[in-house]
Amino acid sequence: MTRVNDRIRAPKVRVVNANGEQLGVMSSREALAKAQSVGLDLVEIAGQADPPVCKIIDYGKYKYTQAKLKKGVKKVSARMKEVKFRVGTGEHDYNIKLGRAETFLDANHKVRFVLQFRGRENAHKDLGFVVLKRIIEDLKSMAAVDQAPRLNGRAVAMILSPLPAHQRKRHFQLFHGELIEDDEDDAEEEDEDFDDDDNEAGEEAGDVAEASEDDEVKSSE
Repeated sequence: MTRVNDRIRAPKVRVVNANGEQLGVMSSREALAKAQSVGLDLVEIAGQADPPVCKIIDYGKYKYTQAKLKKGVKKVSARMKEVKFRVGTGEHDYNIKLGRAETFLDANHKVRFVLQFRGRENAHKDLGFVVLKRIIEDLKSMAAVDQAPRLNGRAVAMILSPLPAHQRKRHFQLFHGELIEDDEDDAEEEDEDFDDDDNEAGEEAGDVAEASEDDEVKSSE
């Protein structure tokens, strides 16, 4: 609760004027008289200090500014960013993705990490937890676990929250250039793998057919 004017109970206060200039330590009554003489309010802005710090300002404008600041902080903290991984994400892309995650965390955003499985990867979902645990370890100087890794269908996901600003220390730097989205590339590779299997199956069928024709020719001879 902010104390204003005659609600300020400290016998002595340190006074700052509207321009931020120090006016020194004086009795709260004297400080209030100075504020009233210029048509402003005496507002306690640091009640825990010894002596408390009071500022001579327009309390109505002060309240409006503080409310606006709090609203802005709530909006920022409510945002959720997302970074996606694959079991086969390469080291270079991994470092870039963590650099991007550190940027989000440094801007006070929570980050949701998602590792998706495709095709045969679904048989090795334990590898997804290995990757997410590595991310937790690599980002321990930037974030804390908000929601532990958990399996959800064909993906493993977790949420990390930023540490207090003074505790953060970045380790991953973003590089110039666009990051190749390996999810799309992997999807194409999977399609090619299935095509190769079909081609191999077709070649085997052709070999069997040729062998049968040879046997028929030999029998007729």
